[in-house]
Amino acid sequence: MVDAEIPPTFEILNLSKETLEVLTAMGYTHPTPVQRAVFDPAVRGSDLVVQARTGTGKTAAFGLPIVETVVRRNLARLQVIILCPTRELALQVCAEIDRLGRARNIKPIAIYGGAPMGRQIDALAAGAQVVVGTPGRVLDHLHRGTLDPSEIRMLVLDEADEMLSMGFERELSSILERLPKGRQTLLFSATIPPDIERMARDRLRAPEFITLSGDHVGALEVVHFVYLSRGDKLQALTRILEVENPESAIIFCNTKVETERVAEALERQGFTAAWLNGDLPQGEREQVMSSTREGKLRFLVATDVAARGIDISHLTHVINHDFPDATERYIHRTGRTGRAGRTGTAISIITPKDIGNLYLLRLTYKIRPIEKQLPTAGELKTREEADLVQMLADAFLTVPAHPEDLALARRLFSHDSAEHIVAGLLRDHLGARPEAVEEAAAARRSKVVKSPTPAPDRAEAPPPAPSGPLLADTQDQMGAAPTRGASAGTGAGASAGTGAGAGEPAVKDVERSQDRSLDRGRPRRDRPARRTKEGDEDALRITWVEEPQFAAADGTFAEIFVNIGRQDGVSAPDLQRVLTETAAISRADTGRIRVRDRTSFVSVKREFLTQALAALNGASFSGKACQAEPARARSAGTSSPNDG
Repeated sequence: MVDAEIPPTFEILNLSKETLEVLTAMGYTHPTPVQRAVFDPAVRGSDLVVQARTGTGKTAAFGLPIVETVVRRNLARLQVIILCPTRELALQVCAEIDRLGRARNIKPIAIYGGAPMGRQIDALAAGAQVVVGTPGRVLDHLHRGTLDPSEIRMLVLDEADEMLSMGFERELSSILERLPKGRQTLLFSATIPPDIERMARDRLRAPEFITLSGDHVGALEVVHFVYLSRGDKLQALTRILEVENPESAIIFCNTKVETERVAEALERQGFTAAWLNGDLPQGEREQVMSSTREGKLRFLVATDVAARGIDISHLTHVINHDFPDATERYIHRTGRTGRAGRTGTAISIITPKDIGNLYLLRLTYKIRPIEKQLPTAGELKTREEADLVQMLADAFLTVPAHPEDLALARRLFSHDSAEHIVAGLLRDHLGARPEAVEEAAAARRSKVVKSPTPAPDRAEAPPPAPSGPLLADTQDQMGAAPTRGASAGTGAGASAGTGAGAGEPAVKDVERSQDRSLDRGRPRRDRPARRTKEGDEDALRITWVEEPQFAAADGTFAEIFVNIGRQDGVSAPDLQRVLTETAAISRADTGRIRVRDRTSFVSVKREFLTQALAALNGASFSGKACQAEPARARSAGTSSPNDG
């Protein structure tokens, strides 16, 4: 058996001690192929055309030569310009250059439209040595004379094909004409279409071509599916999301109007989603991107233009609600998933008018997506059952089981009619079930992945997160490519918590009658349907109680109102943990804990009320400070005045 070849370390690049220490601190251990291939010719001063997909370490590929040899540290003048297609990519690249060059006192700044011009002028005048910017704003500074190009030694065109497809050819030509003729130029592009090759031949000096992998190679590493639809695509999308249950995804639309329509529809269904297009103000755009990178937003619905330059490492899926008109767009879209060693999944909804473009994709890039039919009623039923199982798991797996109950459960499973008995227990426990199904589905839909984006272009890819069974405490199947039917049983699953705002499920809490007050861990079946003030029939409701004990009706327990709920990422075990760790209040001294969408109610024995209030007040959940106060008294059959 031949041992696997040990990858080389950064020592082979003959880097300075300061840079090696920085790379170690950043967690970079081995140079990627593009970093090894680019470093030597870049240091020699050669012009380069590098074909490499996003996520392969290309930022460090040109960043290391810049901080090591190109920038003269004792010269406080602009020496390098890096052009990027979007402000988001410019900010990412600038942050990476700053980290790589910090030990060598390299000073980069980001220049892009939408930011204050005066602040950028001041930074340039203060001695910035590297500018990372968008073509329009860089050209604007050149026209104003606030950017002096006389000492420019290197120009880097990052995502050059994207810049040309976005219509920046005129700006690029104007910038190139204003830079010193003897400069070095590095051109990085995922694909090398004819216009890129023409630019390289006309504008670069005897360029060396380095071809590692285009985005189409990355796309070949992604699992591709197409769903055939002849009806409402939005309805098809929601059915697909129900069954496939992607952990995180970009959903692409071809028009701005469609992004808003799709995102709003998903929010109404209870999914955490937001839209991104050119009409979104810069401040809101940055907020949406921040939420996406931090894992607070599950679905980002975007146009091609708005999503260009965005690098979100934890995406498991790319979904084409609208199939792209050009095959190159499909390649760029799907290249955003399956990065850093993870498995990625691309899903497209195909209508009859898209068949020609799908056929062209097969011919051009040899990508043959697996054709699937829209989820059937049976598959949706399987998803509902999986959601209910997960809801039961979330409620009971966090609570230690009594040995006697475990022994009885084992005895029950050995009975010839065990399935029939369990079915009866579930019917008694869950009732008629429609509300429980909706609550369980809402918890899954609102699930987000709390996974901060790592540093861009990390040299050493992290291992893929392990998958787990449906009843696991956590479901972190980063990049798992679900298949129809299987996703309901082994997918990312549902976590505790439900959506907020427009997507909240229509599930209301109704007080349990006293004869049920000591039931263990059971959802309550409510009183018969009643009329609301508007005259609408109120459906039967069900509430899942997440703690094993409940407040007795004899006044032993006092109830506390808390101003946070499921939408703040809070669960009953979280509140119990605060009581136990901060106030030493055990589960035996805690009654019912009910977590709603925006508020919660905690019952504790009256002698511990003061300690519980002190513990809960000031506790922080997802950055939100908790406020607690004694719950106001309620009359029979009504909700508390401070109910959320």
